[in-house]
Amino acid sequence: MMRADARKNYSHLLAVARDVVAEHGVDASMRDIARRADVGLATLLRHFPTREALFEALLRTNLEALTQKAGELETLKPPDEALLSWVREQVAFVQSYSGVVALMASAHADPDSALYATCAAVHSAGERLLLRAQTEGTARADMNGDDLFALISAIGWIVGQPSFAPRTDHLFNVMASAIWIADS
Repeated sequence: MMRADARKNYSHLLAVARDVVAEHGVDASMRDIARRADVGLATLLRHFPTREALFEALLRTNLEALTQKAGELETLKPPDEALLSWVREQVAFVQSYSGVVALMASAHADPDSALYATCAAVHSAGERLLLRAQTEGTARADMNGDDLFALISAIGWIVGQPSFAPRTDHLFNVMASAIWIADS
């Protein structure tokens, strides 16, 4: 159990890190985060010994919410609508921090990554939604969870590019249409 002052420092560091990462993306400097939080780098590293540990703490809440959202959609919407709604949520999330797509894609394949468990849970949730739509016959049968994760990553990267911003909705729809069976 964390002491009250340590918990307060932890929360403050996360809030500052969230702001710095929102401004500078995943390449934000740990020194800059410590400086803006008005603490020494050693204090930041005591709470977050690695960049990945910091990003795991920053992203965990969002990723857990995406996992929970998948479960809610499974019970509330038809399979094809549930999957599409969840893909939209996932893409919106990966747009929240510049570079998070690449960070999640590499963590997803690395069991030693601090982000692996939360990325794996999101991956599994998406895979369940995909399987449900495949069982219903609306999603392509030749896709698996890895394909879905890759497609979401690609969509997230594309719609995060300023030059494509005017066509974000169109590009999302074109790329997401790769999930569906043409006659559904």
